[in-house]
Amino acid sequence: MNTSDTKKARAMLTFGRVLVYLFLALLAILCLFPFYMLLINATRSNADLQGGFRVLAQGNFLENLHNAWTDASINIPRGLFNSFLIAGLSAVLTTYFSALTAYGIHAYQFRLKKLAFGFIMAVMVIPNQVGAVGFVQILYKLKLTNNYLPLVLPAVASPIVFFYMKQYMESVLPLEIVEAARVDGSGEFHTFNRIVLPMLKPALAVQLIFTFVTSWNNYFVPSLILTKAEYKTVPIMIAQLRSADYSKFDMGKVYMFILLAILPVLVVYIFLSKSIIKGVTAGGVKG
Repeated sequence: MNTSDTKKARAMLTFGRVLVYLFLALLAILCLFPFYMLLINATRSNADLQGGFRVLAQGNFLENLHNAWTDASINIPRGLFNSFLIAGLSAVLTTYFSALTAYGIHAYQFRLKKLAFGFIMAVMVIPNQVGAVGFVQILYKLKLTNNYLPLVLPAVASPIVFFYMKQYMESVLPLEIVEAARVDGSGEFHTFNRIVLPMLKPALAVQLIFTFVTSWNNYFVPSLILTKAEYKTVPIMIAQLRSADYSKFDMGKVYMFILLAILPVLVVYIFLSKSIIKGVTAGGVKG
């Protein structure tokens, strides 16, 4: 290849990269635009919002924040606390016990291993709504309504998280490490907690954020069993705002409430973002 052909190839490569970067920038703008508009609308008054679309922020952010935070009809601080408590406990318990189950399937050899794995995979394809009616009926009979336990404990059994952790272990956890720990006298739980879990940090971060967001946005079952105001979560409160009389509520306050509702998710993602990227990258490559 002569010098002219080399220059043309480099020019084509540079042009292709520019197109890719422009396309990715466009996707980023499209993804971030709704969040930008939510932030802008949270700074506008109700009268200003009635006037239509605006690109620049206005000066009602603190007023909307005060009105939303002190609303007598909807206790936002309590709702945020309830959602964070349920989502946080669900994320931690689901991730830990799913990883523990995946470790048992990955590291142990027993007669019904394939059957156990197949059963868990079969459960994964069953929609949650199928058993919701019976589940809620049982909760009413056991008088477990207006209680967080039915929202946290069932989340521990998550076939999707188990499957992800199982696949991740196959790529990063050689059984020789487990055997070496056993030879050194390490107990099974000690091996899992002190040796295996640190190797799974990227995968744990991925599943923590995914399960946290899933639990945070969960509306269906909580709306059926949480009837008292002090137990209600953020999605239920947002639904109450949507069902209210349009002429009687402040749109600026509504946008501020929605902004407050997504802030905890953004904070969790920011803290786990580096590990999430590592987990997604490593989980897609099997060594």
